[in-house]
Amino acid sequence: MKKKVLKFGGTSVGSINRIVHAAKIIKKESELGNKIIVVVSAMAGKTNELISLSKSISNNFNKRELDVLLSTGEQISCALITGALSEIGVKAQSFMNWQIPILTEGENNNARIINMNKTKIDNYLSIGGIAIIPGYQGVSSLGEITTIGRGGSDATAVAVAKIFDTDSCEIYTDVEGVYSTDPNKIPIAKKIDKISYEEMLELSSLGAKVMQSSAVQTAMIYDIPLQVRSTFTDRQGTKIFNKENIDYSKTVTGVAYSKDDAKITLQAVEDKPGIAAEIFEPFGKNQINIDMVIQNVSSDGKTTDITFTIKREDLEKSLEILKKNKKIKFKNLSYKDNVSKISIVGAGMVTTPGVTYRMFRALADEKINILAISTSEIKISVIIHENSTVKAVKKLHNIFNLD
Repeated sequence: MKKKVLKFGGTSVGSINRIVHAAKIIKKESELGNKIIVVVSAMAGKTNELISLSKSISNNFNKRELDVLLSTGEQISCALITGALSEIGVKAQSFMNWQIPILTEGENNNARIINMNKTKIDNYLSIGGIAIIPGYQGVSSLGEITTIGRGGSDATAVAVAKIFDTDSCEIYTDVEGVYSTDPNKIPIAKKIDKISYEEMLELSSLGAKVMQSSAVQTAMIYDIPLQVRSTFTDRQGTKIFNKENIDYSKTVTGVAYSKDDAKITLQAVEDKPGIAAEIFEPFGKNQINIDMVIQNVSSDGKTTDITFTIKREDLEKSLEILKKNKKIKFKNLSYKDNVSKISIVGAGMVTTPGVTYRMFRALADEKINILAISTSEIKISVIIHENSTVKAVKKLHNIFNLD
């Protein structure tokens, strides 16, 4: 008998018909003799609907109350899935975050799961029941309802798999697995049968929407087997596993992109020890994530140009932070809000020379100008003009034989 976590995303529970279909999948897994813990997201579009309701009250809606509001989306899914299971003769019960409880720490809208009380769930599983748990939320040490960020149901599923020591964690979604790039934009994208945690972490952090990056990171740390599969077909999905199984013969595994970036450049910044810390400290205090950072020191060694990228939604706030920062001096500040980030990811890049050249030559052949570059062992990212995104992805997908 295996113990499994089955996580169903928003599209998988996006309508009553889909909820009924998901219930049948759960029933089938249970009939195979498995102990099942189900983690559910809110119905597709529900979280956005709730956010819209809050904004109709105020653009600065109280964060505590926003968590109370947003957590209802997953609670609705829990009740409907449980009802659908009961209707087809399956013993099931929903458990709200505070009933378990799912303990979190950190601020509202961006908390993280630190532990769960296993007693109620284990007792219910021991009598043959299926436990239904809401993703994306928990409760603080003070008894306050918290949420753990968009896409947080993945993080909940992986945390459940770790804490309950399950044999596997299966992520059900509307695609058949992880693809070499976005199949909605590039129809010839290829499904990846197996991928390492490291590669999946890079892809998810770079814009691939299949899994939340923090969930992949947790799975990697605790070596939790993951499988991404479709709710709507019986085909094998994508297995995500540890680095010992990396296929180094494959140079590039996938091409990821994001179109919600902005680029800021500070020119002729006084070059002295600690200047980068002085620039970026206020960003951390204002909960703004910095992505790529490129620094070019002038020939005389006295000044430097610093370019970095942020999420586009943070641009206005970032510019205001820089203009108010009296601890730094620079000659000019420029920015672009119409850029995108294109990245190639692959474990085989470690042992294959010439990958960087091939990527840059491919973009040059398409007359695509590179605005910034960032590299790691298994990733190369570039910033380009947004209107060249699809053309760049198609070219790279082709040049690295991913079609």
